Amino acid sequence: MGASTSPVENLAALVGDDLNAVDAVLHSHMTSEVALIPQLGAHLVDSGGKRLRPLITLAAAHLFGYAGTAHLRLAGAVEFIHTATLLHDDVVDESALRRGRAAANVLWGNKPSVLVGDFLFSRAFQLMVEAGSLSVLGILSDASAIIAEGEVMQLRTAKNLNTTEADYLRVISAKTAALFAAAAKSGAMIAGASTEDCQALSDYGLNLGIAFQLVDDALDYSGRQAVMGKAVGDDFRESKMTLPVILAAARASDDERRFWRKTMEVGVQDEGDLLRAIELLERGGALAETIDRARIYASAARAALARVPEGDIKSALSEIADFVVERAY
Repeated sequence: MGASTSPVENLAALVGDDLNAVDAVLHSHMTSEVALIPQLGAHLVDSGGKRLRPLITLAAAHLFGYAGTAHLRLAGAVEFIHTATLLHDDVVDESALRRGRAAANVLWGNKPSVLVGDFLFSRAFQLMVEAGSLSVLGILSDASAIIAEGEVMQLRTAKNLNTTEADYLRVISAKTAALFAAAAKSGAMIAGASTEDCQALSDYGLNLGIAFQLVDDALDYSGRQAVMGKAVGDDFRESKMTLPVILAAARASDDERRFWRKTMEVGVQDEGDLLRAIELLERGGALAETIDRARIYASAARAALARVPEGDIKSALSEIADFVVERAY
C-alpha cells in the first residue's frame, strides 16, 4: 500500500470494479419521473462520501470467495439505507452542512428531504428482494428498524444531563453500528459463509461502527471538523448528550455543572459558550477519553476477524479499524 493511500482506498482497490458497479446500481435505482427525486438523491449519493458501509459488504463477500452479483445489490441497499437516514437526520437535527456542502433540507426544504429519504428506503428494500436471499433481507430489514429506534432514543436523551454512558452506547449501537454490522454480515451471508463466520463479521461491523461514532462525537468539538468539511459544535447546538459531554458533566464542579445545565438542558447558548465547552472537554480529558474508548472498540473489531480467512481483504478490514480512530489526528 502506498504511503498516500488510505485504508479505504486500499480496500476499494481490492474489490476491483465492484464499487463502480454499485454506483451504477444506485443511479439506476434513483431514476424517477418525479425530477426532484433523482436530483435531491444524487446531491447526497454523489457528495463524495467514502462508501465505507457498502465497501464492507463487498469486502465481506470477497473474503469468502463469492463469485455472483447479488452482493452489488446488497451494497447498494446498504448505501441507500445510509443515505435515507442522513436525509432524515439532517431534518431532525436542522443541519446546515453535510460533507462540506449545504444539506439537502437547506436547499430543498424539510418535506422533500423526508419524502425522498422514504423513496430511498423503498429502493433499498427493492434491492434486497432482488438479491434473492430471505435471510439477508431479514438482517438488513432488522437493521433498518434498529436504526430508527436509535434515532428516537437519541431524541429522548437530548437535553438530559442524567444520560449515562450506557444510555449513550445503546443509542450509537442502534443508530450507527447496527448498519455497519448488517453491512458486514450480509456480505458474508450471501457468500455462504458459516454461521460462526457471519457472526464474526457482524461483531466486526458492530465494534467498528461504535468506534466510528465515538470518534465522530469527539471530532464535533475539535478543529479537525473544519478540515473534514463539517461544522464544529453541531452536537453542542443541538444539545446532544454525546460521550464527551456525559463524561465532563459527571465530574464537573458546581460552576461547570451550572454551565452544562444552562447550555444543554435549558438550551441557552451565548457567544463564547461553544469555546468554553471545548475548553472544558479538553482540559478535563473527556475528548481524549472518548478517543481511548474508540480504540478499545477498534481493537475488538480487529479481534473479531481472527477466525476469518487470511489475506489482503482481512488485512485491509483490520487497517480500517485503525483508520476510523486515526481520523481524530
